[in-house]
Amino acid sequence: MDTWYYSPYPEPYNSLEKLYLCEYCLKYFGKKKTLLRHSAKCDLRHPPGDEIYRAATSPTIAVFEVDGKRNKVYCQSLCLLSKLFLDHKTLYYDVDPFLFYILCERDQQGYHIVGYFSKEKCSVEGYNLACILTLPPYQRKGYGRFLIAFSYELSKKECKVGTPERPLSDLGQVSYRSYWQRSVLELLYTHRGQLSIKDISDRTAIRTDDIVRALEVLNLIKYWKGDHIISVTQRVIEEHLRILDKKKVMGIDVSRLHWTPYVPANAVGKK
Repeated sequence: MDTWYYSPYPEPYNSLEKLYLCEYCLKYFGKKKTLLRHSAKCDLRHPPGDEIYRAATSPTIAVFEVDGKRNKVYCQSLCLLSKLFLDHKTLYYDVDPFLFYILCERDQQGYHIVGYFSKEKCSVEGYNLACILTLPPYQRKGYGRFLIAFSYELSKKECKVGTPERPLSDLGQVSYRSYWQRSVLELLYTHRGQLSIKDISDRTAIRTDDIVRALEVLNLIKYWKGDHIISVTQRVIEEHLRILDKKKVMGIDVSRLHWTPYVPANAVGKK
C-alpha cells in the first residue's frame, strides 16, 4: 500500500522505504520474512478490545472499542499507521486519554481493519471524535460516513450533543458537511419541516452551530429578529435528498450496538 505522508516510526524503521505490518496486532517489521515468522505465532485475530457492534447483513462489519491506556502499544501503532495517511495528525504516543473505535470487515480468517476514529474519554469541549481515518483500499465505500454516524450514535447513548475536534481536514469538512446535511434533511422530511434547530439537535446529537452551518450551505435558513429560522418546503427537501441519495450510505442498526459510556475511575462511587 502506498502512503501519503511521513510518520515518526522509531529508528531504524523510519528510514526504510518499505514497512511490513501485522494486520491484526499492527506490529511493524523491516523485513517480510520477519513478518511471516511473527504471523505464524500471532494468535490475535481482532483488535484487542470489546466488540460493541456487529452488522447482521453483508458486508459483515464489526466495531471494537479499544482503551488507549489498557492497550497502549496497539493504539500507538495504530496512530503511527494513520499518520501515513493524515497530514495534520499530531497524536502518536500519548494515547492513554483516548478510546479507539476500530471498524473491521470480518471473514473466516478474522477481522480486518477498515478504519477507525478516536475519542477523548472526557472531553471538556464536548468533542465526540478526535481523529478519523478510512484506509485507502476501503475509501469511497461509505465507511467514512459510517464512522461519523457511529460517533453520533455513541453521543446519543451518552445523552449529549457532540462535534468533531477542530481543525478538520479538507476531506473531513466535506464528509461532515455531507453527513450533517443528510441527517438534517431526512429529519425535516419526516416532520415536514416543522422542527426548530434545537429540536433537530436533540434528535440527532449534532451541535446547533453545525446544524446552522449545514443549513446555510443549502440556503435553507434565515436570520430573523435575533434567531435562526428554518425556511424550507417539502419539495426543496426532496430535491436536496435526491442529490444526496446518489452517494453510498451504510446504515447502523442501533439494536446491535451494545455499549456503555465510559465512566472515569475517580467518578465511580460518587453521588
